Amino acid sequence: MEKLLNIFKVLSDETRIRILALLYYKKLCVCELTGVLGESQPKISKHLAKLRDMGFVRDERQEQFIFYDLNRDSKLLNTILQDIVENAEEFPVLKKDLAQLEGVERFLETCKNNC
Repeated sequence: MEKLLNIFKVLSDETRIRILALLYYKKLCVCELTGVLGESQPKISKHLAKLRDMGFVRDERQEQFIFYDLNRDSKLLNTILQDIVENAEEFPVLKKDLAQLEGVERFLETCKNNC
């Protein structure tokens, strides 16, 4: 029952839902998350630390960046997130986040190709 309560505690915060929805699609660093979510780096880092401590995300250092990825071990959390992202059209904030994620990806790809 503790695991179930933790999932709903995590999902009770809008910023954490937004982070998890983005991580459902791909591994991201804090700077990418702050760009998409329009939130401060300390706020995003605080939420990521909580999600990591609860075992919902994993982190991996790549050079000077730390990338966060959804921990897919929780079948229930994955099912809930899948339902949320598949219905993102119903949630304007998530729809906007996903569109901005695509914009960030295009920008980074352009930079990579032109640098």
